[in-house]
Amino acid sequence: MKRTPLYIFARTFLPWFFRTVMPIRVRGIENLPKNSRTILCCNHMSMSDPLRVAYSQKQQIYFMAKKELFHNKLISVVISGLGAFPVSRGKGDKTAIYRAKDILNQGGILGIFIEGTRSKDGNFLRPKSGAVMLAHLCHAPVVPCCITPKKGRLPRLFHACYVSYGAPISEEELGIQNGTPSEYRKASLLVMQRIARLREEDLGSSVCQAAAK
Repeated sequence: MKRTPLYIFARTFLPWFFRTVMPIRVRGIENLPKNSRTILCCNHMSMSDPLRVAYSQKQQIYFMAKKELFHNKLISVVISGLGAFPVSRGKGDKTAIYRAKDILNQGGILGIFIEGTRSKDGNFLRPKSGAVMLAHLCHAPVVPCCITPKKGRLPRLFHACYVSYGAPISEEELGIQNGTPSEYRKASLLVMQRIARLREEDLGSSVCQAAAK
């Protein structure tokens, strides 16, 4: 897919801003396929999460975002320009599903916060099934991604975070055969477990670094 003009502008002229305001340490970026249909599933703790993930690599990610964010005209213009599109949560939004399928069919990366909403305390929430449903319908792999603050439980501006990518989870590994609710729930939990494993690795790395100092 062609990158949007606003995304190109931000990637070209604002790297200094992101390095200063939202410093990150990226791990496992080689796990994100290039120019290939992929669903990126990430945990969600802060409004800055999409920007951290977008800044962590060079491919544009087209995020599903809750419809309420698009009610503000200024925010709507900015996030739409960066590739986000609205979804009505819990309503089987066919327009959003068609948009997601179109992104994947064009070889784009679809970004979904698998918990469906932000965690207020940094702990993982129960995953939703929309991401694995799309993976099944579009025959796309799922790449788990985890944002882990290096200090505290929630991401803060000017505080560094890990953005870590896990190995792609294939359609076969998800184990969805008939598209039943129980299969979707089991597959979603698998993705969430992989995200949790990334956090464990990041926190372990932080402990080792602190001990070395």
